Amino acid sequence: MCRIMLTLTLLGLSIGLVANAFPTQQSGNGKNWVVIVAGSNGWHNYRHQADACHAYQIVHKNGIPDKQIVVMMYDDLATNKQNPTPGVVINRPSGTNVYKGVPKDYTGNAVTPDNFLAVLKGDSASTQLGSGKVLKSGPNDHVFVYISARGAPGLLAFPNDELYAADLMDVIEYMHKNKKYKKLVFYIDACDSGSMMTKLPDDINVYATTATNSYACYYDEKRNTYLGDWYSVNWMENSDVEDLSKETLMRQFKVVRSKTRHVMQFGNKTLANMKVKAFQGNAKARPAPPMTLQPVVEPGLIPSPDVPMAILNRTATAKGHVYQLRSHLKGIEQLKQNMQKVVQCVTGVNRENPKILNVKMDKMQHQCYKDAVSHYKKHCFRWFSPEVRIARPSVPHPKDSPALTQASPALIQPPGLPSSDPAPRSPQL
Repeated sequence: MCRIMLTLTLLGLSIGLVANAFPTQQSGNGKNWVVIVAGSNGWHNYRHQADACHAYQIVHKNGIPDKQIVVMMYDDLATNKQNPTPGVVINRPSGTNVYKGVPKDYTGNAVTPDNFLAVLKGDSASTQLGSGKVLKSGPNDHVFVYISARGAPGLLAFPNDELYAADLMDVIEYMHKNKKYKKLVFYIDACDSGSMMTKLPDDINVYATTATNSYACYYDEKRNTYLGDWYSVNWMENSDVEDLSKETLMRQFKVVRSKTRHVMQFGNKTLANMKVKAFQGNAKARPAPPMTLQPVVEPGLIPSPDVPMAILNRTATAKGHVYQLRSHLKGIEQLKQNMQKVVQCVTGVNRENPKILNVKMDKMQHQCYKDAVSHYKKHCFRWFSPEVRIARPSVPHPKDSPALTQASPALIQPPGLPSSDPAPRSPQL
């Protein structure tokens, strides 16, 4: 009798473990909600909004209604004077128009961290300037959040402000405690985006993947800008060509990792065994038929911080504007000197300067870091200004190509050109 009871106990335990390893797909009365964010503006940052528009097309065609999709993007591409095809935005060479039908929930100055956090909390009263649309999700619902932006350790840059990792973690905890989801998935594409999720608990049914290091791809000679980000186009093109009722999040993660290498997972990784459709589609709708995409032989990868200089190199050389490049390089040297003065003023020790300027350190005091970044932006370099652009050294190429492993200096944005990445790494605070 004891042996029978022991056998039944072990059998029940094993069934429970298997069930936990393969989470159930969405229940019949649950809904799917999606939040899509492009955290930049300007033609040089074309790729972020193109990524966001493409993400919308995926979830829309897979049955999620617009009333359950919130889109935040500056919306300055379709009618931009630099756009050779007005009203059209593409995310790959010779690609289809991904701009068509995209909701305009939060555009222009409404694309802010505060609005984003209010959307996640379902707090319509706290939103400003936008449509007021927020998540109305509940305990039976799945939520998918996708962000394509610029980044630095512990923050994601929005057009005129920053979203900090600590603030995002607070809101995720709020969503969990207030039963705002059954399962929640984040995809984040930005430099240092892994730093946004290092504190994500593994027991609140949240799963996240991040690009860690971000690469622009698909340079378009007609548009003189990059059309996409490598992490983003890889997961989205995977969603385009696969049956989302069969493809899993883990399989999609592995596809992206095989091409970019610098990707990471956080939170409850057992959720990765779920089908992609559970988050990027409507469980009650028939999945969109897979597309056929011609492979792009040479994606032309370049670290995101180097994009403004790469574009300027191409356009200035083509147009004979060598003086603009010289001015740019002169500004770089001046900013490097100014940055060294700032660090020396803070530390008072010359030998520490190289370490602080070049070594990534963990931030132990988040509020101190937040205050320091705000003060630096106000009194030293306002990196969101069209006149000034600071970038960190370039990151390694995803395939360890020698062509992109050399460090590039800080960049200054020439007058009249849009800003891109945020400031260089801050010292440990």
